[in-house]
Amino acid sequence: MTRRGTRFVRGAAGIAGAVVIAELATRFGPFDPDDVPPASTVLLRAVELAGDGEFLPEVAGTIRAWLGGLLLATLASVTLGLVLSLTPWLNNAARVVVEFLRPIPALALIPLAIVSFSSVTQSKMSLVFWAASWPILINTLYALRDVDPVAKETLRSFGFGKAAVLLRVSLPSAAPFAATGVRIAASVGLVVVVSTELFAGAGEGVGGFLMESQSGGGRPDLMLAGAVWAGVLGVIANALLVALERRTFRWHTAQTLEAA
Repeated sequence: MTRRGTRFVRGAAGIAGAVVIAELATRFGPFDPDDVPPASTVLLRAVELAGDGEFLPEVAGTIRAWLGGLLLATLASVTLGLVLSLTPWLNNAARVVVEFLRPIPALALIPLAIVSFSSVTQSKMSLVFWAASWPILINTLYALRDVDPVAKETLRSFGFGKAAVLLRVSLPSAAPFAATGVRIAASVGLVVVVSTELFAGAGEGVGGFLMESQSGGGRPDLMLAGAVWAGVLGVIANALLVALERRTFRWHTAQTLEAA
């Protein structure tokens, strides 16, 4: 069996084991099945939601805000990282600002986003943009800082300018680490967009569905089924980004495997 097949089998076994443990905990453990439905019931509801004409548009709304904010964060953060790395004095001046702003949670900015933007989608995108920007920016800055100085000096010694060194050495070396930052930011952005929908989504998106499923007496099975969908979105996004990284940066993957 190939290495990829082995990883898939182990992942599937891990998921199956988690489902079995959750099923046993609700049916024979301390949890009341009325409060915490069995895993089999939750999975059945999740499958049913796949054909729900009202739920799928909510998922699409969450994906639009999530991917829109992530794309803007990627473009802005990589560009800013390049600018800061090329201007050391600006990098030193901005470092304190970055470290001050980075710990501010996106959810604390919900009131500001609601006031600043006319639509809920724009508010969600702005918060995803805020939360996703920091992992990408930090990874880009550290990656550019750790580019092999010998490679850069070698290129300069042959008469290449700053732009050529950036395009031929710095960017190729930093790109895999910036891509890792995007993958981390994707998970962070998904958490932020669903949380924003829970607190201020006006019934929109997956988070709005989770909130509405608890109103009117509550449907914990539907709520957990919606949460399963949020988890599935995260798994799919991570798998796609990992596959894109391996395809785009094959040379980096080969070096990593060789070092391991």
